[in-house]
Amino acid sequence: MTQVKAGDTVSIHYTGTLADGETFDSSAGREPLEFAVGAGQIIPGLDQAIPGMAVGDKKVVVVPADQAYGQMDPNARQAVPRSEIPAEIPLEPGTQLQMQTPTGQVVPVMVAEVTDTEVTLDANHPLAGKDLTFAIELVEIKAA
Repeated sequence: MTQVKAGDTVSIHYTGTLADGETFDSSAGREPLEFAVGAGQIIPGLDQAIPGMAVGDKKVVVVPADQAYGQMDPNARQAVPRSEIPAEIPLEPGTQLQMQTPTGQVVPVMVAEVTDTEVTLDANHPLAGKDLTFAIELVEIKAA
């Protein structure tokens, strides 16, 4: 039976859950996720779990935060004067927004806190600092 090796393109079905059991993402009802193994297209901890699997294999992989989206970076939070944000932009905590850096790069941010005078924006990935569990099934291997 053919086993996955680095460089192969594979398709997997997956369900990702947090430590409390909450599902944060799943391919259920969608096409399987396709990627090249070892090419850095998915988080490292999941990428490293795929080699050696064969079509039809299922496994559960626990990916620590350091092998997923990293730890929370306190420097990725920034307080902005509320007066600098246009009035039509929603500022409810948890709202996803985009900022533009001075070099023109677009950065996704989340509204973390709102006071009368300032808004704290967080550029950390929403899953930063969290260990992730993936239930995966290998659906297809396209040899390199």
